[in-house]
Amino acid sequence: MAITIRPAVPADRAFVLGLAGRMADFDPPPWRTPAELKAGDRRALESWFDSPAEGEAMLIAEVDGAPSGCAYLLSVVDYFTGGAHGHLSVLAVSKQAEGLGVGSALVSACEHWARVRGSDRLTLHAMVNNTRARGLYERRGFVGELIRYVKPL
Repeated sequence: MAITIRPAVPADRAFVLGLAGRMADFDPPPWRTPAELKAGDRRALESWFDSPAEGEAMLIAEVDGAPSGCAYLLSVVDYFTGGAHGHLSVLAVSKQAEGLGVGSALVSACEHWARVRGSDRLTLHAMVNNTRARGLYERRGFVGELIRYVKPL
């Protein structure tokens, strides 16, 4: 089995948008619906395919030549330092590719993307209840920095 990572091309649109359903494969907090989570990520992914901005990238992971995952990256400004750094906005792996190392390969490629652009860090957000994603990130050396509190009104 060979995992390769490449930049996305317009022909990847249907595959990537099809992964949006994977964004809510966990129990979201009670004030969020799976449909809401999927729609938010789908909007971001569609926006990249419609008009990718400077400082953004979409990476595709392939297993033996078949698309198996994607990562959407942004360059963002750090609140505390004012410096730019890489941010992993969306990471998704197809159901068929789970457990094959695709997520880890994508994270490595994201780290490389950020370093090449002079970033001294790569950030991401993960829902508290998404234990599978958080486990991957923690195994890859990510640690918590901020906690976002929400109070539904």
